[in-house]
Amino acid sequence: MTTKKSSRTKKSAGAPTFEASIARLNDIVEALETGDLPLEESLSLVEEGISLAKKSQATLDKAEKRVEELLEVNAEGEAITRPFHTDDLADEGG
Repeated sequence: MTTKKSSRTKKSAGAPTFEASIARLNDIVEALETGDLPLEESLSLVEEGISLAKKSQATLDKAEKRVEELLEVNAEGEAITRPFHTDDLADEGG
């Protein structure tokens, strides 16, 4: 059985976005849950899924750290600010 890739998961001219990675992970899970795939194809999808999950988790970790920084306050209750570099998020595909 051939798996159909959703158009929402096509890679653009670089790394997939966080959302595209999550969508592809969903597609992989659905394909594996059917149980109709040959062993080699299943293993290939598992490897792809693990890679996407690790990259997505790293993106989430970065975003969580940034949110924590944004919510940080000093002893007087004033917000502590730092420059925000969007390049860091773009490097992670999100």
